[in-house]
Amino acid sequence: MEATTLTYLTLSISILTTFILYLLLRPPTKSPNHCPFPHPLLGNLVPFLRNRHRFLDWVSDLLSTSPTATVEVRGPLGLSRGVGTANPLVVDHLLRSNFSNYIKGDRTRTALFDLLGDGIFNAEGHLWAPQRKTASREFTSRSLKSFITHVVRSQLRSRLLPLLSAAADTGEPLDLQDALRRFSFDNLCTVAFGTDPSSLHHDNSRHRPHHHDSFFLAFDEAVEISSARLLSPVPWVWKLKKFLNIGSERRLRDAIKLIDDYAMKITALKEEQEVEKQDLLSRFMSAIEEDDSELSTMFKDKKEKRRFLRDIVISFVLAGKDSTSAGLTWFFWLLAVNPRCEKRIYEEISQLVDGEEGDELGYDEIKGMHYLHAAITEALRLYPPVPIDSRVAAADDVLPDGTRVKAGWFADYSAYAMARDERVWGKDCCEFVPERWLDGKGEFVGVEMARFPVFHAGPRTCLGREMAYMQMKTVAAAVLRRFEVEAVAGSGGGEVVAPPYEMSITLRMRGGFAVRVRRRVEMEA
Repeated sequence: MEATTLTYLTLSISILTTFILYLLLRPPTKSPNHCPFPHPLLGNLVPFLRNRHRFLDWVSDLLSTSPTATVEVRGPLGLSRGVGTANPLVVDHLLRSNFSNYIKGDRTRTALFDLLGDGIFNAEGHLWAPQRKTASREFTSRSLKSFITHVVRSQLRSRLLPLLSAAADTGEPLDLQDALRRFSFDNLCTVAFGTDPSSLHHDNSRHRPHHHDSFFLAFDEAVEISSARLLSPVPWVWKLKKFLNIGSERRLRDAIKLIDDYAMKITALKEEQEVEKQDLLSRFMSAIEEDDSELSTMFKDKKEKRRFLRDIVISFVLAGKDSTSAGLTWFFWLLAVNPRCEKRIYEEISQLVDGEEGDELGYDEIKGMHYLHAAITEALRLYPPVPIDSRVAAADDVLPDGTRVKAGWFADYSAYAMARDERVWGKDCCEFVPERWLDGKGEFVGVEMARFPVFHAGPRTCLGREMAYMQMKTVAAAVLRRFEVEAVAGSGGGEVVAPPYEMSITLRMRGGFAVRVRRRVEMEA
């Protein structure tokens, strides 16, 4: 019996060894697509691991040297396969002209489901359409725009500006990225829930925790771990950790529980209130209660409705929290190393405001600041808050550049790589040039969204685009009117070398953005 078992074991090992040797030694599978490093067993895993610390720049290098700006990508053991692109024609194909064939798919949905559930950014088809319809109506309403403007201005006066003022008084370095992330989080939670988590206060210290931090930190941890899931080259690792409830997956479960408790408690309280509110949660609650609403027929009981509302609002908090703060962080760094551009923005602001009321600019004044708008747009071009986005092909397809895509393949597009491709933006593509967005009269002129997919394109175009610009321009005008922001050495200060980034759903500076803040001389009189 033992001899028979040993024979079977030896035979199994021999077969497995032969199979592995076959995969290692066989010639690469021929493909009509441009496919760098097509290892038969490991796919692109080895060069991916070698370049993980500079992943976005590695991808940019690959796409810029591809004849079509599109490459085929292969995971280890054939577990995943797809394409990546920086070609505007392909981006338009994915997001607009063949929109129905490129879905979110299980790859993204599964990784983000614990955090986002069936919210609009993780939903498909019948779960997505009514959310989009309702959200489109709410985001175009005058009352919501007014509410958002009020929230941003109020929290500027009471939090961000006092924090910067205190930093100017002490002369000590301040982590501007952390401050902007907390400021944006408070903004978004107030707009989304009607409840202020107060994660940013003017006495904040990066070395001292605050009792306000629990929801902010839980949300941060949930986003970080969910991002790691999405970027994992071997997804079964995090799935096994989740099954065993260990390590990062256990921390994610604890963070999600805190987020759920926070959201469900607020939803339950709002159900008991009869006063009309302007926040998104209240607006969606009202929409669900409408008899003729598509959303009203989707729930069997109150628990399901609360869960769905939680998913909707958490999705909007995620979409706005780190995207606007990331955009502003890179914007302030780019101004710190391009003083000519900072001077032009300051002059534009000074023409519109008097005294210390830089945060009191009205909607029309903010809209009319063309150079500021161009500078923020140029910062978003070079450092897009969502540097790579992904879809999955529902059926076989041929892309406009001739690349063949099979059903089930992922199809990624990189706004970060597009910004660094001369074929898209010209010889000066890697330079910060706000003037590229201005016409001869100095007025802002946009481009087709497939060439600048920072807010995506097609049916899933970002609904919060105007809100994001309003928030970023309002913050930038208020800060630059009062303060000069200098990057500290190690955060891009001194020699013009871009700070390192960390890979997450959004593009953040690794280790924060240390700055010194000085009051404008003109403001001291």
